[in-house]
Amino acid sequence: MTAFTEPNNLKDFLVWEQERGYSREEVTLTGTAVKLAQVVGKVTASGKHAAFNQDGSDGTETAAGIAIANYDASAADVRGVVIARDAIITASNLVWPADIDAGEIAAALATLKTLGIIVREES
Repeated sequence: MTAFTEPNNLKDFLVWEQERGYSREEVTLTGTAVKLAQVVGKVTASGKHAAFNQDGSDGTETAAGIAIANYDASAADVRGVVIARDAIITASNLVWPADIDAGEIAAALATLKTLGIIVREES
């Protein structure tokens, strides 16, 4: 018997969203590949979004949304969609930087909460 592993999909982290046209926002992603469920920040100088970097100093250190698909912006900027406001998520499948600690995750989730992106308690 062959076992198959299904890749993560949107419903693995997104529990509920306000109407798609309200919770989601089309953005320009820059700098690197961004994965489905990866938290993103907004580069202050350009207004473009990039992978969240808790150690950054360019705006990406502030959580600004969550990518709803995989986007490869490593060679050039690409358009993508993020959950930007009014949604309920589960945090267990979110994608974070490898060197982030629990306190930094909690701070980023608190920032997302100010956007109306609320973490549902997992059971």
